[in-house]
Amino acid sequence: MKKLKDFDIPFVGLKQGKHQFDFDIKKAFFDAFEYDDFNDADVKVSMELDKKSSLLELTFKAQGYVNVNCDVCNEQYDQEIKGKLHLVVKFGDQYNDENEEILIIPHGEHQINVAQFIYEMIVLSVPLKRVHPGIKDGTLSTEILDKLEEFQPKEEIEHKDGETDPRWDQLKKLLTDK
Repeated sequence: MKKLKDFDIPFVGLKQGKHQFDFDIKKAFFDAFEYDDFNDADVKVSMELDKKSSLLELTFKAQGYVNVNCDVCNEQYDQEIKGKLHLVVKFGDQYNDENEEILIIPHGEHQINVAQFIYEMIVLSVPLKRVHPGIKDGTLSTEILDKLEEFQPKEEIEHKDGETDPRWDQLKKLLTDK
């Protein structure tokens, strides 16, 4: 976790008001968390720390890309991401992070490590279903897509006389009967 020392923010020496911090997130950052869903990453994170007399307000903004495998064809592509996170840091008797928007740290603390918050914001910014843009616009052509097309279910097969299979007709009635 030595690599994550760069994400320590010493807030004790800062004057009250807004302060800007910028971070360059690469693949090594996710390796420190043992997260291997990303093949590569290039994300710029800017954090604004608003120091007040009794609390800190942290606002994170992330923009960039992560290289992931497509869920359909398993091809690698760059997924563009944007993320925002707002966090309020208060001071209390003991550390408490049960609330996702409020973090309570002990009174004696002099710095806060923001690596975990950046990690979560970026990971949650990636869509649940990752689809290569070439599949959406039809420009990607791979062996896997050809096989998927070959095994795609065909439309309902009609009998020679133009009627459908009566067994399927009975099952379709179940959908409409209530």
